[in-house]
Amino acid sequence: MFGFTPERVDLSTLSCNLVHMTVTSPLTSHSVLHGVPVVPGVQYAPVIRPGKLPDVDNDAEGEIAEEKRAAEGERFTAAAAAVAERLRERAAHATGAASEVLAATATLATDRGWLGAAEKRIRDGAPAVRAVNGAIDQFVEMFTKLGGLMAERVTDLRDIRDRVVAELKGLPEPGVPVPDEPSILCAEDLAPADTAGLDPELVVALATTLGGPTSHTAIIARQLGIPCVVAVAGLDDVPAGTMVLVDGTRGTVTVSPDEGPAREAVAEAKRVAEAAANWSGPGTTADGHAVAVLANVQDGAAARSARQTPAEGVGLFRTELCFLNTDTEPTVDEQATIYAEVLDAFAGNKVVIRTLDAGSDKPLKFAGHPDEANPALGVRGIRIAANNPGLLANQLEAIAKAAERSGNPPWVMAPMIATAEEAKNFADKARSHGLTPGVMIEVPAAALLADRILEHVDFLSIGTNDLAQYTMAADRMSAELATLTDPWQPAVLALVAMTVKAGAAVGKPVGVCGEAAADPLLACVLTGFGVTSLSAAAAAVQGVGAKLAQVTLQQCRDAAEAVLGTASAAEGRAAALAVLG
Repeated sequence: MFGFTPERVDLSTLSCNLVHMTVTSPLTSHSVLHGVPVVPGVQYAPVIRPGKLPDVDNDAEGEIAEEKRAAEGERFTAAAAAVAERLRERAAHATGAASEVLAATATLATDRGWLGAAEKRIRDGAPAVRAVNGAIDQFVEMFTKLGGLMAERVTDLRDIRDRVVAELKGLPEPGVPVPDEPSILCAEDLAPADTAGLDPELVVALATTLGGPTSHTAIIARQLGIPCVVAVAGLDDVPAGTMVLVDGTRGTVTVSPDEGPAREAVAEAKRVAEAAANWSGPGTTADGHAVAVLANVQDGAAARSARQTPAEGVGLFRTELCFLNTDTEPTVDEQATIYAEVLDAFAGNKVVIRTLDAGSDKPLKFAGHPDEANPALGVRGIRIAANNPGLLANQLEAIAKAAERSGNPPWVMAPMIATAEEAKNFADKARSHGLTPGVMIEVPAAALLADRILEHVDFLSIGTNDLAQYTMAADRMSAELATLTDPWQPAVLALVAMTVKAGAAVGKPVGVCGEAAADPLLACVLTGFGVTSLSAAAAAVQGVGAKLAQVTLQQCRDAAEAVLGTASAAEGRAAALAVLG
């Protein structure tokens, strides 16, 4: 079942001028609301909010007479089908992540689980609107208990409910209004259908009360290239029409700031963005220290799109995303064809393929996942191979075959490695296929034992999303815990620094491929630690490369040292800004 100019104005000074006081209740001019930064940039514009949702009054209608229940069921089926068809049409006209997100939502709209639950309620006499509400509530509760990606789909389910109810009542489809002027969209949370069709010329920034760095809102904002802040406390109190300044670098929303400084901050951010757009690679600091800037991809189409950026290769090919909707395991030849597309797109360049990171928030139907109370701490990633060794063997064979076909030998890495023994077992299997082996550092145990793991593999890649989740004991899909899973958390960066130091000691490369690598400021700090490559969503490549090109290696090292001495994510950002600007 159910992604800079040397004469830069000091934005920290501008921010201090704009923020005269911390948030109070009620909100006043110049109040600053704090959240989790997702996409850097600064915008100043009036607030717009999603349209009014349809009222759902379960007591408004009585029971449906038995002879009318079949017709009521048909009315519900037609409404659900109409909503799904509209979502599919939007997916067909969208591109990239937006298309994928909308297609996934359309699939959820036609899932037999909730549809069957609603149909049963109608057969028992409930009106269609009440049946929809009850069925969705049932699955919202179920998904919330499952946690991880399933909990993230709660917003999608509620969006489907609202659209089906509006269809049943003959009301306009709920969603985001098309503004008459550039505006900032603020909401409690945003569903895929709300964000996927946004025009970045009119909706110039996003801010939400809920959501995390990996939410659908964040994914679409990265693709659109507009500033985004999530988990903003107090945002619900800001009415539509209020002028706000959104700073996607600092993670702030300033209410009714002084117009002059606000527009100056936006102009400076625009100059930064224009400089980034002119960066053409390769990745180096201002004094010539090389740091490869790579792209994260999920299939051949994404790789061909990333090839249009200055990305020097692929630092993370998420193979499991190719097979999420597949009922049976693809054959070796089918897999090889898919992998070869990515290798061909970056012919002659580095490509790092991650073996299946299935389980937890990415269940694969053919992997035979066990039912687990806490799947994020269960059988996922490399652990699946223990009871299903054929999956890994077939995938490594397919990767080797793709390498032979394309003439581009990839590196291959395993996810969720926790011990040196696991690393050795994977490395032996990869080398038996002629592949260069490495592992992901996502588990704190692996960071702590990086020196011993490096005795068996040729490289490491740090997945900061999961490393933050496991270090901070906080579900990375939880909006309530988004500040804990911020990659700037000192404990997370201490483990990153430890891992990089272990790689440097034996002369083996250590890259970063989590969301941390997409943050231009944090990318400089990572460079200061000694990271050899940074892999981010294709849309973030130029921003990261441009920022690196403006600072020296010594500045990066000074910033890294300063950050390691801080006690909070906010202090870390401030320390880095003080050194790097």
